Amino acid sequence: MNFIKNGSLVLQIAIGLVAGVLLAIIWPSAVPSISILGTLFINALKSIAPVLVFILVMAAISGHQRGNQTQIKPVLLLYLAGTFFSAMVAVIASLMFPSELNLQIESAQLNPPGNVVEVLRNLVLSITTNPVRALLEANYIGILAWSIAFGIVLRNANDSTKIFISDFSVAVTAIVRIIIRLAPLGIFGIVATTIVESGAGELLRYIHLLAVLLGSMLFVALVVNPLIVFLKLKRNPYPLVFQCLRESGLTAFFTRSSAANIPVNLALCEKLGLDKETYSVSIPLGATINMAGAAITITVLTLAAVNTLNINVDFATIVLLSIISTIAACGASGVAGGSLLLIPMACSLFGISNDIAIQVVGVGFVIGVLQDSAETALNSSTDVLFTAAASLPKA
Repeated sequence: MNFIKNGSLVLQIAIGLVAGVLLAIIWPSAVPSISILGTLFINALKSIAPVLVFILVMAAISGHQRGNQTQIKPVLLLYLAGTFFSAMVAVIASLMFPSELNLQIESAQLNPPGNVVEVLRNLVLSITTNPVRALLEANYIGILAWSIAFGIVLRNANDSTKIFISDFSVAVTAIVRIIIRLAPLGIFGIVATTIVESGAGELLRYIHLLAVLLGSMLFVALVVNPLIVFLKLKRNPYPLVFQCLRESGLTAFFTRSSAANIPVNLALCEKLGLDKETYSVSIPLGATINMAGAAITITVLTLAAVNTLNINVDFATIVLLSIISTIAACGASGVAGGSLLLIPMACSLFGISNDIAIQVVGVGFVIGVLQDSAETALNSSTDVLFTAAASLPKA
């Protein structure tokens, strides 16, 4: 019991991972009975995350002392730079190792946004969503907008009100810590269920495409992001990079939801000793707009369709695709598969019809077992990495 309560969470997650794999291989018939563990864990994270974000952001802004400086602006610049360079890496990888798709799969019935203007319009409309509805639907743009508004107004409230909000924030955080300690059980159920239901055979036809996707994400995680952090902090970035990947990326890989991983990231920021007024805003904001992995997915799958259809591309179009992928990624939902619906928008840049683009989305869902997990791990771990890079002192 002492190991469960106070032991290394990473070690416990690793044990849960191995146990899930072994159970799926040795006793697959038992997996349906334990799949509820994974479902309960993800549901618990998704349920508490909107309340946590609303309360923490409101508490941070309402309790902010005038004259104290936060690091939100540098974090935002790092988010945008990281996402754009990730799209560029995906372009280079796709040109060096071109992929082709089998576009004979059945089209899914989806309603993706048609262009960049529509994505931006949806973002603006999300801001004015009813606050209760925003909480119920986990609309993080709306939640952030309303929590910031309430926080600003409550800066003029009396001390007792601010203390109540602060205490409520502490209570919600305590519940989150309890949920996070249950992560090994949740991942045990998730891994076992994924292996039994999906398997690996279905992915063999798309192994080249997966290699380009995962290779690009790995390059960004281990080369591009560390370089950005080094330029910001002027010191060895890898200890911080590996800690973020280990303690944030690992859980995000299995939950496949940046939104669900918000509590994990907030706890890691606290562990790193970062400024609470900064990370309580930057982490939920990052789960919404910091989508390096999504930019890679949109770019690679779009260029795979372009290559399959033998469409010629020039340098200007490539740069424009990177910009569009960056904007589209910022509008991607922080839930599993959220980036795939934005692929048709990027395909439209090359005159690819919506019927064909939707088939590309279908390919994305086929390889989503690994692609979406790796994408979320990169997205979520980068939220903490860039928040820390903006908050920590230079060497």
